[in-house]
Amino acid sequence: MGYWDLQEGKDCIEKTWITTKLGTALGLVGSAYHIVAFQPDSAIQAVQRATNGTVTMAALGAIFGMTTCLAAQARDAPDDPVNYFLGGCASGVFLGARTHSAMTGMTACIGLGTLAMFTKVGKMEGWRLAGPPRM
Repeated sequence: MGYWDLQEGKDCIEKTWITTKLGTALGLVGSAYHIVAFQPDSAIQAVQRATNGTVTMAALGAIFGMTTCLAAQARDAPDDPVNYFLGGCASGVFLGARTHSAMTGMTACIGLGTLAMFTKVGKMEGWRLAGPPRM
């Protein structure tokens, strides 16, 4: 089962596990590109960079998944795109705390929250980014 196959506001652990795995995978890919683009001085430095990026992205995914699901339960509005904004915003705030920058946190909160909200709206309304047009 995929993320969108699970009911909103239910199965919070399963949804969080899926978003954590996705964040981990993105973190590994991003770390690999970063290590190739900016050559580390030693193997230990490469491992540190890979771990740092991967753990951060995994945490972002976990925070997003749990916040989105808990917001759907607490607000008693499972299909509301605001839940996704809250999840994205919480992830952005974590990113700001991670970088010790309030400006980064605020900007990431607004950016990730808006992106997540529009992703949910697009899913609900059937938006498509690729593929043949519907007739």
